[in-house]
Amino acid sequence: MTRHRCRCRVLIRSSLIALTVLALVLGSYLGLVAGRRRQERALPVISLQQRGGDPIGRIQRQLTTGALDPTAPSPAHRTVSVWLWYPAQPALDLGRAAYAPGPWKGLHLPGVVGFGEGSFDRLRTRSIPNASIGGNVYGLVILQPGMGFAAPQYQTLAENLAAAGYVVAGITPTYSANLTVIDGRAVRSSSTGNPPDLGGHHGPSAAAADRLVALWAADAVAVSRSIHRGKFADRLHGHLRNGTLYVGHSFGGAAALQACATDNVCRGAVDLDGTQFGSVVRTGVRHPVLLLGSGDSCVTGRCPEGAKLNRGDLAAARSLVRHSGHVSTRVFDGTRHFGFTDYAAYYLAAPLTRVLALGDQDGPKRLAAICAAVAAFAHRTLPTSH
Repeated sequence: MTRHRCRCRVLIRSSLIALTVLALVLGSYLGLVAGRRRQERALPVISLQQRGGDPIGRIQRQLTTGALDPTAPSPAHRTVSVWLWYPAQPALDLGRAAYAPGPWKGLHLPGVVGFGEGSFDRLRTRSIPNASIGGNVYGLVILQPGMGFAAPQYQTLAENLAAAGYVVAGITPTYSANLTVIDGRAVRSSSTGNPPDLGGHHGPSAAAADRLVALWAADAVAVSRSIHRGKFADRLHGHLRNGTLYVGHSFGGAAALQACATDNVCRGAVDLDGTQFGSVVRTGVRHPVLLLGSGDSCVTGRCPEGAKLNRGDLAAARSLVRHSGHVSTRVFDGTRHFGFTDYAAYYLAAPLTRVLALGDQDGPKRLAAICAAVAAFAHRTLPTSH
């Protein structure tokens, strides 16, 4: 009996020591995460020369179309949030725009998981809020996010394109984004705008995807036309060339292709790792197209090693390429699907980097390379006097 009690005491003591060590290690790690998430981080740039660069302006607008919104929980006209980035005039230091002002802070990962994500307040942008536009003539880029994402989560790409001489209009698709802000209040997704089974090329999910792609494309074309006609943002009037480049990530990439195929002022389209949907898969795009894929993606029309789970995208991509005119492709090895977003620039604790589809540790460098590829394509397809 005495030996049994001694063994129990030893086990209890060992367990308490192990728990104490675990608590100390966990506490130290949480303290490290808490410190790092408060450290200031800058969004990646294409080149060192851009770190000073020309100033970039940023304004927020929203556009209401005349059409009823099929994704709204109750009857309402379609309204989308639009962020605009553009080359700005040199001015006194008015301070940099917040990465996610007001209700946009809800873009953080929720709950305890969000603790492992860097604070948006510590992300340094290059944009000046409400700055005057520069005096040159610029091209227009329409930028659309992936399903569930919002345009502000692509500020690295938007700022690099603005620094390269373009006006960038980032559209957040209402009721498809996990969060957008309309009339100053947060609006969440709906089951119609963000269907849980979206993604296949067969059955009901394919029909839902085609309908949503058409809706997103209509949003993009409506914003483009409103800006070109000077009815959307007065400060841009007289500063734009005719023509639009459509750019999108993931489902937004499919919408960019669809918008370009239906808009007679389109000059080209860029699909960032997006499975193609809509009529454009069967009819193609007559303007130049750039397809950028991640290291495990088949959206470029070929499947790299490690893309076994994504081979269902191959037929759509090959059909699009076959029916289109000039198509350029590039695969970014080491990058995964989220690596085309600002998640590649955020501080993320180690468990999150493994869970999210980000790729290797060179995320910021690869994101800058993606931005450079899009900017180079823009220079070829949408000349500007900047």
